[in-house]
Amino acid sequence: MPTVRVPVKADLIRWARERSGIEYSTLAAKFQQLPKWETGQAQPTIKQLEKFARAVHVPFGFLFLSEPPEESIPIADFRSLAHRSAARPSPNLLDMLYTCQLRQDWYHDHLLSIGEGACPFVGSAATAMPHAAVATAMRETLGFSLAGQRGCRTEADAMRLLIRQAEAAGILVMVSSIVLSNTRRPLNLAEFRGFALADPVAPLIFINARDSKAAQMFTLAHELAHIWLGSSALSNVGTAAPGMTFPPKEAWCNATAAEMLVPLNALRDELEPNEPLPDALTRLARLFKVSTLVILRRLLDAQWIERNQFDTEWGRLTTDTEVTANRRTGGGDFYRTTLLRVSRPFACALIVSTLEGYTSLLDACRMLGIKKTETFDGLARECGIMACQST
Repeated sequence: MPTVRVPVKADLIRWARERSGIEYSTLAAKFQQLPKWETGQAQPTIKQLEKFARAVHVPFGFLFLSEPPEESIPIADFRSLAHRSAARPSPNLLDMLYTCQLRQDWYHDHLLSIGEGACPFVGSAATAMPHAAVATAMRETLGFSLAGQRGCRTEADAMRLLIRQAEAAGILVMVSSIVLSNTRRPLNLAEFRGFALADPVAPLIFINARDSKAAQMFTLAHELAHIWLGSSALSNVGTAAPGMTFPPKEAWCNATAAEMLVPLNALRDELEPNEPLPDALTRLARLFKVSTLVILRRLLDAQWIERNQFDTEWGRLTTDTEVTANRRTGGGDFYRTTLLRVSRPFACALIVSTLEGYTSLLDACRMLGIKKTETFDGLARECGIMACQST
């Protein structure tokens, strides 16, 4: 019986390969007929095409279209690379965005079903409002006090505190360096640092965990500012140097985030006359649990340093280990890491809904990024929920 080949267009094979961002040589080594598929000299079998779709992370059905689809970011894209628009989004970024939208839609409907209403702070700010006023409102709403911030031992502790307080206020915060739980699909820090999905009932923030903890703090504050604006957005910029050009909304969110984490009045109270700049940067970064880049920018805002000092130090810091990616993809307790990736309030609500029969176990596992019933039960136990009904 002759082998059945799939009449897939060469342009779609080439598009899927380029979209994946995987080196041509890597895929050609795995699929020896790839050069012929891309020129139309040969066509794959169904099994070969399915394997290829999985390897390049493209929906299988896309390969049967008449032409490559136009894919775009489903929210406002404020990413920039050297003052130019960012490149085509990777499959990893798109899949993470779509997954978070799916989770948000489920959680939105769940909250309404149990009688919860809108979060009053979503969309409560506008870019015409002073940064300090909005930053103060954000701190007060979240209960994120300067004393609590300074009392944290490390940046990681401060990050955990801010996440807990944001979630207590009704904001889902998801922090991960990979797509779902697939360690073979790392998120690219150069592509994005985080995004906000504004929703009056179920606002959501995603943070790329490839960044340092201090940098993640700033990204979280930046995305919180987007939630206060009621503005969904994708970002890849951190603290901005004066003169760098960003969309007005991004610039406003950066300034508001800086004021929230390092209020100028509080900073001025901590300044010591004649302290060497490197010493001041290290001391104040440890005090406020932020990066030295944030402190450097705030020292310029406070007029404690001259512009030439700022430029010299900014150049040194941005080429130092301050901005290197955090290469870890997890570590520690698996269940706690998973709950950080999906947000504990979301996971707990989804698990309860599943055990009560309102959500299927298959749908729950897909949204949680897990495959085994045993893993679902372990997450339930970590949430303090009896999971015996799931087996």
